[in-house]
Amino acid sequence: FVNMLVLRVDISGNPTFAELLARVRAETLGAYEHQDLPFEKLVEALEPTRDLARNPLFQVSFALENMPMQPLELAGVTLAPVDIEVDATRFDLEALTWQTEQGLLLAIVYNTALFEQTTIARMASHFQRLLESICAGPASRLSSLSLMDARELNQVVRRFNATEQRWTGSQVLHARIQAQAARTPDAIAVRFEERTLSFDALEHRAGALAHELRRLGLVREGRVAVYMERSLELVVALYAVLEAGGVYVPVDPEYPSERVAFMLEDAQAKIILTQADLVATLPDCQSHVLSVDTALDALVLRHGQAGPVMDRSEPDDLAYMIYTSGSTGRPKGALVTHRAICNRLQWMASTHGLTSADRVLQKTPFSFDVSVWEFFWPLMSGAELVMARPGGHRDGQYLIDVIRERAITVVHFVPSMLRVFLEEPEVSSCHGLRRVICSGEALGRDLVQRFFERLGRSAGCELHNLYGPTEAAVDVTCWVCRDDDPHSQVPIGRPVANTRMYVLDDRLQPQPVGVPGELWIAGMQVGRGYHNRPALTMARFMADPFSDDAAARMYRTGDRARWRADGALEFLGRLDDQVKLRGNRIELGEIESVIGELPAVAQAVVAYREDLPGGAGLAAYLMGDGVENIDVDALKVALAQRLPLYMVPAAWVIVDEIPLTPNGKVNRKALPAPESSTMQTARYVAPRTETEVKLAEIWGELLGHERVGVQTDFFDLGGHSLIATQVVSRVRAEFGVTLPLVALFEQRSVEALADRIDLLLWAVRGREHASASVTAGNTTPADRIEGAL
Repeated sequence: FVNMLVLRVDISGNPTFAELLARVRAETLGAYEHQDLPFEKLVEALEPTRDLARNPLFQVSFALENMPMQPLELAGVTLAPVDIEVDATRFDLEALTWQTEQGLLLAIVYNTALFEQTTIARMASHFQRLLESICAGPASRLSSLSLMDARELNQVVRRFNATEQRWTGSQVLHARIQAQAARTPDAIAVRFEERTLSFDALEHRAGALAHELRRLGLVREGRVAVYMERSLELVVALYAVLEAGGVYVPVDPEYPSERVAFMLEDAQAKIILTQADLVATLPDCQSHVLSVDTALDALVLRHGQAGPVMDRSEPDDLAYMIYTSGSTGRPKGALVTHRAICNRLQWMASTHGLTSADRVLQKTPFSFDVSVWEFFWPLMSGAELVMARPGGHRDGQYLIDVIRERAITVVHFVPSMLRVFLEEPEVSSCHGLRRVICSGEALGRDLVQRFFERLGRSAGCELHNLYGPTEAAVDVTCWVCRDDDPHSQVPIGRPVANTRMYVLDDRLQPQPVGVPGELWIAGMQVGRGYHNRPALTMARFMADPFSDDAAARMYRTGDRARWRADGALEFLGRLDDQVKLRGNRIELGEIESVIGELPAVAQAVVAYREDLPGGAGLAAYLMGDGVENIDVDALKVALAQRLPLYMVPAAWVIVDEIPLTPNGKVNRKALPAPESSTMQTARYVAPRTETEVKLAEIWGELLGHERVGVQTDFFDLGGHSLIATQVVSRVRAEFGVTLPLVALFEQRSVEALADRIDLLLWAVRGREHASASVTAGNTTPADRIEGAL
């Protein structure tokens, strides 16, 4: 019958323990003045969000049993205390204390669905250590009170980071490839569809291009923009830039022209390597433009006898610069050295050794850092590098075909694409796969189980979960997934060779096992910083206080994590507004900045939401001078001209005001859920043919809509590239025709896509299909089909 008293204590300003004690006293005495108010009435008045999984208002209780306990004596009866087995808890965590003759006794009752016994034991140990720290210095600031003893501090700083490894051979990337070319000159180095290059041919052609780059004035660490689609020539270009002592800067031709122009100007690249059919799409610039595909043969004739380019690169020279999303509205270039990327690749080679029998599929767009190991790991290991066709990384069936036909043994997926890939009907035919590597997003336990159901158990394929930001040479932790892992969360793993990971609080103090903090990266793989962004570099790259090397630095990731007892790290989300969407790293501030510059928008907030039709995506919330002045369709078009498509929100909501927290910041959690109507701008027109009916059903099922009009835009319904791959797969199963993935980007309505399907069926089955698919009273699309034919 005890009435629970809810207390909230202010620990802001890093008070001393004595100051905290005074605050607790004031808070407690104030609460006691109203202790007669029943807890149930308090809940009723506050109306918190009710959840059967947790107690309202508080989930942790602390009780001190300090009432005098008089011995109970009864005539003729002997009484003795009995311990009662507790098999249920009222709250997530209860701390119960008693005053005894021997001192304070502490018991912790906990919800076993939330806590392991080892966690509670560690918590009790930390509490005892905290009390000892307080007794030793009651005037100490809270930040200086330690939860860990010297043994545990050594564990999280030193023992979990015992990753030292000495490598033999050069720590310059292209030198390692040259060494492999000397060992296996006649082996196939690169394959693109039916074309191949041996290691010797690759060396010969890259050397000729490297000589030309030197002739054009490329200096040591000079930046070369590479504006190319996936091809043999792309591999030659990247390798040649490194051989010439330069820094390659990938610029994706799929990016909007304004973004391309900014990257070329910001990089200050005096040379641009491209392909003949892309020259016309380049913005005006003062750089020297060289079409590699048309010039390469002539360059081989010109420089073929010149011999190797004199190597002038040092391990601490830059190897590449990759642009990532920036919170200020402009992307920022992350700088990575040869030593950093060589360490990453040598760790991978020593841990997951490749042989000449292996084939690695390169399918990640080269503007993302995962592509770096896809390109260069096989080249320095003697395996065959197989290039996917441009756009092929989005097409699940194509990936299955190339994995099967080219006997691919190693492939990378972001988890969201892996999920789609595993649902392809023919995925079990990929018998040759030995290793699937995941990174770019959090990997869920359910997806791991699905992987082993579809690939792991029958084919014996391994699944590896890797983690790492662009600023630190691709990946810095690794975890080998197990089918029988009892944990509910898949960790990001342990640090790789010559890498240290720290979980720190906001005062850069190490956190104990199980306690969340911000994840920092130190060691050989930490990059140099950001190009032309000294203030941001200083804020994110800091001196490593735990290293004996005065020059050592560590990088602040902005990710929230915690140590497990076995030395593995668990990823717990972001501490800022950066998100990962289908493997793409996005700063919400960059999108908000660009939208805010568009007409009629007074304020814009972009949020990542899990509740959109079609799955997780971005939603834009707009305030303006009036609803009638905001043209959402025009805003979408304008935004797509400045940002990559994956950064264009799927939902657009016009609001009267943006919700704020008490301290004036945007309260993203209070933003309303977008209604389906906000994502459909076309009027509803019912399906008219058999093809349209079936296609509308497929769209509705995959996008989460009860009815889909034939004129509604696929992307307005919440569609994106991964759902598009599922549409293509379902169309193939339903109609027996194969659509290229680009069809969903070209025919964006049910009506248009149905016409394309009918056209394909017409070619296969003849006019009967088109006539049979017409319902009474409607006209056939046959006329449009005949016109297209």
